[in-house]
Amino acid sequence: MDVKKVIIIGAGPAGMMAAIRAADFKHDVILIEKNAIPGRKLLLSGKGRCNLTNACDLDSFLKRFYGQGDFLRDAFKKFFVCDLMRFFEERGLQLKVERQERVFPVTDRSHSIADILKKELERKKVKVLYSRSVLDIRSSEGRVTGVGLDNGVVLPAEKVVVATGGVSYTFTGSTGDGLRWAEKLGHRITPLRGGLVPLETKEKYPASLEGVTLKNIKIIFSRGNKSISSDIGELIFTSTGISGPLVLSLSGYVSDWLKEQKHQKKSDKDKVFADIDLKPALSEKQLHDRLVREFKINATKSIKNTLKELLPMRMIEVFLSVSGIPPAKKANQINSEERGIIVTLLKRFRFEITRTRPLEEAMVTRGGVSLKDINPRTMESRLIQGLYFAGEILDVDADTGGFNLQSAFSTGYAAGESAANN
Repeated sequence: MDVKKVIIIGAGPAGMMAAIRAADFKHDVILIEKNAIPGRKLLLSGKGRCNLTNACDLDSFLKRFYGQGDFLRDAFKKFFVCDLMRFFEERGLQLKVERQERVFPVTDRSHSIADILKKELERKKVKVLYSRSVLDIRSSEGRVTGVGLDNGVVLPAEKVVVATGGVSYTFTGSTGDGLRWAEKLGHRITPLRGGLVPLETKEKYPASLEGVTLKNIKIIFSRGNKSISSDIGELIFTSTGISGPLVLSLSGYVSDWLKEQKHQKKSDKDKVFADIDLKPALSEKQLHDRLVREFKINATKSIKNTLKELLPMRMIEVFLSVSGIPPAKKANQINSEERGIIVTLLKRFRFEITRTRPLEEAMVTRGGVSLKDINPRTMESRLIQGLYFAGEILDVDADTGGFNLQSAFSTGYAAGESAANN
């Protein structure tokens, strides 16, 4: 067997998996990483716990991607959830499945994932060049020939896998280098924007609620006749709007609506709204009946103190301000119209969404190397032979729950295998 030189750029989950898989075929594999350690962004995932993947079925999995799920079918056929879980379990790391089918290491430490990947690179004798930046990718007559390093050295290679990530969390080293190389080599780049990103509201009072967490709530985002509903979960107020798991998970859809909004004549039906159901377990009638009971029990208490049973203290003032009901008004003075207003606001506390937060605050990058320029079976460029792309650099993204990491591992595996075999 002829020994090929395979170079992988970027030691994130996609790059490390690509290197490990390519090394299975006994080739000369070099992994280049600009940081002093591998997997800097991986270490932050899942709030440091690393939500590795999701144990839902394939069709449900693909639906969590924003229209690009079918592109991943071939990569998932080669390496999917069971394969990824087996990879870590066979190397001594136990995993657990939590609510919403999210998979975590039992250690609750992302370092556990990174350590196994690093040990596997060592075991497979992958040569890793840390603290070394790539300046460009060399090609000739439509074929890749190598990479140029920041120290002036040119490393020849028959195969190059680019797994440099997107442009979110730039402090981890994802600064868009790979996107620039791809574009220079003729690849189309889908415009970049934030994914899994907080949202800004027209209303200014979220600033007074910054840090307040609403638990066991539900959100319905809408624009005209379009709407999408969240699961039951958490929301966090920020200085400019709303964030938290429920918001981040659906922010991709909201981002698309806001993008459409820019190209259309402004009207009320084009506005994007977030309606928070503060009591999703109760119907309006059940909520009304509960208010009647609460107001009877607390007849001489102020409405502000009575609502402590239903809302976080810091939110009550804002809530009453929106309702127009004086905070000092006694519970037994609340009339049926005011009760109706309270019920409506508890079920539909509305914000107008004006924009997403900047890309640098996003957890993932939306957009990237156009999928039209990539062979989905091999992750090889359709323009430059021997050049492959994997991970977040591709125009593929999903909502929260382990889907993005699985995509990175699967496309990395497919790219590494194809680079070694083709």
